[in-house]
Amino acid sequence: MEQKTNKKLHIGARLFAATRPYRRTLWLTVFLSIFLAVLGPVRPWLIQISVDRYIANNLLYGLMVVSAIHFGALVLESLLRFYFLYRINWLGQRVVNDIRKSVFQKIIGQSNHYFDTTPIGTLTTRTINDMEALNDVFAEGIISIVADILMICAIIGTMLYTDWRLTLVCLTTFPLLLIATYFFKESVRKSFQRVRNAVAALNTFVQEHLSGMYIVQVFAAENKESKKFREINKEHRNANINAIFAYSVFFPVVEIILALSLGLLVWYGARQMIGYDVTPGVIVSFILYLNLLFRPLRMLADKFNVLQMGVVAAERVYSVLDHRNVEQNSGSYQPAQLRGEISFRDVTFGYSPEKTVLQHLSFEVRAGSTVAIVGPTGAGKSSIISLLNRQYEVSSGKILMDGTDIRDYDLDYLRRHIGLVLQDVFLFSGSIFENITLRNPRISLEAVIDVCRLLGIDHFIESLPGGYYFKVMERGGSLSQGQRQLLSFARALIYNPSILILDEATASVDSESEQLIQKAIDKMIRGRTSIVIAHRLSTIRKAEKIIVLQNGQIAEQGSYQQLLDLGGIYAGLEAAAMSQQD
Repeated sequence: MEQKTNKKLHIGARLFAATRPYRRTLWLTVFLSIFLAVLGPVRPWLIQISVDRYIANNLLYGLMVVSAIHFGALVLESLLRFYFLYRINWLGQRVVNDIRKSVFQKIIGQSNHYFDTTPIGTLTTRTINDMEALNDVFAEGIISIVADILMICAIIGTMLYTDWRLTLVCLTTFPLLLIATYFFKESVRKSFQRVRNAVAALNTFVQEHLSGMYIVQVFAAENKESKKFREINKEHRNANINAIFAYSVFFPVVEIILALSLGLLVWYGARQMIGYDVTPGVIVSFILYLNLLFRPLRMLADKFNVLQMGVVAAERVYSVLDHRNVEQNSGSYQPAQLRGEISFRDVTFGYSPEKTVLQHLSFEVRAGSTVAIVGPTGAGKSSIISLLNRQYEVSSGKILMDGTDIRDYDLDYLRRHIGLVLQDVFLFSGSIFENITLRNPRISLEAVIDVCRLLGIDHFIESLPGGYYFKVMERGGSLSQGQRQLLSFARALIYNPSILILDEATASVDSESEQLIQKAIDKMIRGRTSIVIAHRLSTIRKAEKIIVLQNGQIAEQGSYQQLLDLGGIYAGLEAAAMSQQD
C-alpha cells in the first residue's frame, strides 16, 4: 500500500513538474481559488444584513445600497469564476499538448521490436484517451478540488462564526453524506477502471480489424468478428451503466440529505426565533449557505475519482515515456559523401533471444555494385534489410558501411542515404506529391516530376484528377496495388540515396509494369550500391553477385553463371522458374 501511495505521489510530482512552463498560470489559478473561496459566503451574508437591518426596519435606501453591492459581488464572482475555469482548462490543454507531443515523439523513435510486442490500439489509447484523462486532472482534478475544499471551509467557518449552535444542528447529517460519498467514490472508481480497460480493448480491436478488413472479408469472418466486437462493446456498455447507476443513486441521496439539513434548520431555527435568539436574516442566509455548501460536496467525490483515474492514465502515459527500448541515435558520424560499401561481419540476429534468424552471417558488397539475395521464406532476407537501416540491432557481430560501424553514424543521416522499396506499400492520406516527398519542404514539384518521368510513371499520375495533387485515400485505397508500388519507387528515388534496397519490390506489379520499372531501375542503380531481394529471378540475373540464404546462413554465393555452373540450390530455383514459364 505504501509503495502504491509513493508511486502516485511520484506521478503527481511529475504532472506538477509538467506545469513548469506555465507556472504563472498555475499560481494565478491557486490565487483565484482562494479569492473565490473568500468571496463565496459574501452574498448570503449581504442577504442576512438586508433582511435583518434594512427590510425589518423599512430602510429602503440602505436596502438599495446593499442590493447594489450584492449585484456587484455577483458579477465579480461570476467573472472571476469564468476566468478561473478558463485558465485551469487552458493550463490542462497546454500541459496535455506538451505531453502528447513527447509521447508521440517517443513512440516514433521506438525500435520495431517495440511495435512487434505492443498493440497499436494500446498506443492509440495512450496518445488520445489517456491524454484526455490527464486534461481532467487539471480541469476537474487537483486545482478544482482545492478550490472546492477552500469554499467548504470558508462557508462552514462563516456559519460557525454567525451561529455555531445552528451550524452544528445543520451539519448533523454530515456523517450520512460521508458514508454515501465513500460508497459512491468506490463504485465509480471501479466502473471507471473497467471503462478504461474496455476502451483500450475497443481501440485495439477496431484498429486491427479495420487495417485487416480485407482478410476478414476474404475469409468470410464478418459474423465471427462481429460477435467478438459485441462482447467487447458489451463490457464497455456495462461498465458505463454501472457508473451511471452510481450517479443516479448518489445525487438523489445528496438531495435528501440536504433536505434533512434544511428541515433541521427550519425546526431548530424556528424555535430559536421564537425566543429571539436567531434572526430571520440568519435563517435565510443559512439556507443559502447550505445550498452553497452542498453544491461542491455533490461533485467532490466525483472529482476525486477523476483525479484518481487521471493519475492511473498518467501512469500509463509515463510508462510509454519511460520505456527504454528506444533506438539509440548515439552516433554522430556524417561524412560528406557515402560511397555505399557494406560489410556484414559474423552477424547473428533474432527477433527473440530464443530463436535466431541469422547465424554468423558474413558477406561484402562493393560500393556501386548490385547484389541479389534469394532464398525461401523465413531464410532471413528481409531481416538483413531491417538490420542495415537499424530498424533492429544485431545480437552479435557488426555491420560496417564504408568501413565504419553503422551504429557510429547519425541515424537520420544513415536512413536518408538508404532508399527502400517494400512489397507492402503504405501510403498516407494526402496528395501523391505529399506521399512521394513525405511533406519534405525542400523537395520541389519539379524534382518529383523529373523522377516520375525517369520511372515512366508521369503519364499515369497526370491522367488522375488533379495530377500530382490527386488525393490518395488512407493506405492508398484509391489506387491499384501496382500504382502504389510505382509511387513507392518514386518515393525511394526522390532522395537520391547512396544505397538502393528493393525488397520484393516488383512482386505486386504486372509484367508490363515490371519491364517499365526495370528500365528505370537500370538507370538509377548505375553508380549506386543496390541490394535486390526477389522471388522473380528475372529481376536479379543482372546482379554482380547473388547470395543464397538458407536457415539464416549463406548456402551459396557468386555470380549468376557461377551459381548455375555450381548446380546447387540456385540452379534448382532457376530450373523451377524456367519450367513455370514453359
